[in-house]
Amino acid sequence: MDTDERRRGILDTARRDGSVEVNALAVVFKVAKETVRRDLHVLEEHGLLRRTHGGAYPVESAGYETTLAVRTTRNVPQKSRIAAAAADLLGDAETVFVDEGFTPQLVAEAFPRDRPLTVVTASLAVATVLADAEKISVLLLGGRVRGSTMATVDHWASKMLAGFVIDLAYVGANGISREYGLTTPDPAVSEVKAQAMRSSRRRIFAGIHAKFGAVSFCRFAGVGDFEAIVTDAGLSSAEAQRYSLMGPQVIRV
Repeated sequence: MDTDERRRGILDTARRDGSVEVNALAVVFKVAKETVRRDLHVLEEHGLLRRTHGGAYPVESAGYETTLAVRTTRNVPQKSRIAAAAADLLGDAETVFVDEGFTPQLVAEAFPRDRPLTVVTASLAVATVLADAEKISVLLLGGRVRGSTMATVDHWASKMLAGFVIDLAYVGANGISREYGLTTPDPAVSEVKAQAMRSSRRRIFAGIHAKFGAVSFCRFAGVGDFEAIVTDAGLSSAEAQRYSLMGPQVIRV
């Protein structure tokens, strides 16, 4: 197996399993750990992986995106804490947009059930979670359903969303960086997110630390467009401070 084949194998493994470890890769590919570290460094330079202590995880891109089913199995304790903290920022909002994705779905699950609320969403999962809440009115955006995320996209969804003035939007992303802002792999998804940004008075990003520094294909917002960023303690306090200097309050839970 040559170097390129090995690196493709490492990338395929990361995408299949969600992450890779140096020690395990060295055994599987029968090479030295230092060789694996060099491979991970190169893959990171190409924007395909993000390195962690002892391993790496895949970066979502135009050619690769995890499904909602996969997201529901990864980092669930962290995502649950993030969602609870984000839901606490609801304030006096009466109309709320909830984005597609597992973390936004957990935010919706954490909403109070004892007050009137109108929730606009493109996510079938979010709509299902809230459908039986007596005091919550759910508006599901129409459009083409993406099977990987079970959410609607394209001009039908964007046009419907453009007709609303929304108090607060909970927005997710595949990557967030200080240089490129918030990004996602699919242009159709990006347009719905961008319209949610335009239609809302307040905006909150909720996502795990692994998304920070990652860059995907389509940019739909800047870091400074948000009043708050909610993430887990895996994001260092120094890096959180760098993001906060761009405008939003950064909350680590």
